[in-house]
Amino acid sequence: MTDRYLALVNSGPTAVLAKKLGLPRPAVLRRHRPGAPLVPGPVLVVADPASVADADALASTMLDWDLDVRRHGGKEDRFGAVVVVLTGATSPADLGGPALEITPVLRGLARGGRIVMVSRPASDAADATQAAARTGAIGMLRSLAKELRGGATANGLVVSDGVGMAVPSVLGGLRFLLSGRSAYVDGQPIAVMSDGGAVPADWERPLEGKVAVVTGAARGIGAAIARTLARDGARVVAVDVPAAGEALAAVANEVHGTALQLDVTAADAADRILAHVARFGRLDIMVHNAGILRDKLLANMTPDRWDSVLGVNVLAPLRITERLLAADDGLGATPRIIGVASTSGVAGNRGQTNYGASKAGVMGMVAAWAPALAQRGGTINAVAPGFIETDMTAKIPPVNRQVARRLSSLQQGGQPIDVAELIAFLASPQAGGINGQTVRVCGQNVVGA
Repeated sequence: MTDRYLALVNSGPTAVLAKKLGLPRPAVLRRHRPGAPLVPGPVLVVADPASVADADALASTMLDWDLDVRRHGGKEDRFGAVVVVLTGATSPADLGGPALEITPVLRGLARGGRIVMVSRPASDAADATQAAARTGAIGMLRSLAKELRGGATANGLVVSDGVGMAVPSVLGGLRFLLSGRSAYVDGQPIAVMSDGGAVPADWERPLEGKVAVVTGAARGIGAAIARTLARDGARVVAVDVPAAGEALAAVANEVHGTALQLDVTAADAADRILAHVARFGRLDIMVHNAGILRDKLLANMTPDRWDSVLGVNVLAPLRITERLLAADDGLGATPRIIGVASTSGVAGNRGQTNYGASKAGVMGMVAAWAPALAQRGGTINAVAPGFIETDMTAKIPPVNRQVARRLSSLQQGGQPIDVAELIAFLASPQAGGINGQTVRVCGQNVVGA
């Protein structure tokens, strides 16, 4: 679905008129293109005094990526990204120095620029003062993200104490957040909890040789996930209901994968998935994307609307995952399981008590099963999309649709590829230290945290 308003305010006389009238002017986002630079300009790295060693380590890595890394900047500079390292902060007083150091360069940040803040979690703090500093850093990050313009974003890596800057998920997370792959991820702290994972041999095809199953793959976000995983090297098994068979076959053929017509709520769904992937070896990536809406105010809710949404959106992923974990030889050595939640599960939404319950349930599922996946060398995480331009959101009344688009810091809806890019990252070897987390891909929508 096309956002015509976005196109109008970014072209010719209409753009000039929109500026004069003070209308919202969402920017065309910088998304990943093969061969394009990782960032659109030099990278500024700043740190509080106690974090200099960690900042030096990250700067060295970015130099290895052939980026132009600098430690000082001014109003005359136009940086493509800013990395703020606060891993050594012990008091809220430590936050001011780095924050004010980047003040001169913010107005000159390149369109589609990136700010990445690297900090430590409050849960690992030695005392209340350090916890206040670490929590304060997240508040600073989220507020800064709301101030940026020109399609720029601000996100964070929250690295557990004892985990160094050279581990795969810190490097992979930094690269993801700097890149165009994170175009619609904004204001989000991503927790790196361990040194698990591996740096891929090829950053462009990190899923080479992996086998992935994507449910709800016939259209929309599911089809984008299938395409993106295949682009990154995975062999994809596209799953959807028999009624979507023709569209499903088209997606499977496009990505040179296979199609499996299947109702995920069926009692034997997991067994059929395992039987299908057995011809390719073991299952490495399981993406629970299949989902439905049956919206009604709770006062008007019927059992069939409630039960069908809970059945598809959360009970099926629970049942399938439980069966996969019980299988002796079903999963690969480093399995990745990703559930698709929603911002409706974070903050709720009118008329969506059933949908909100199901999507919050997905978040609870991944948090609870994280230890079990860690024991098997794997991870389980969720992504929570906000307003994404799909056939489903195209059915929203026009005025409501326009309002929903402008309610994020990026002032626009996301594209299915934005959700797919985050899922591909969480499925990758370099994300092995990220486990049990829910990461929003919503352009920092005003709902939720």
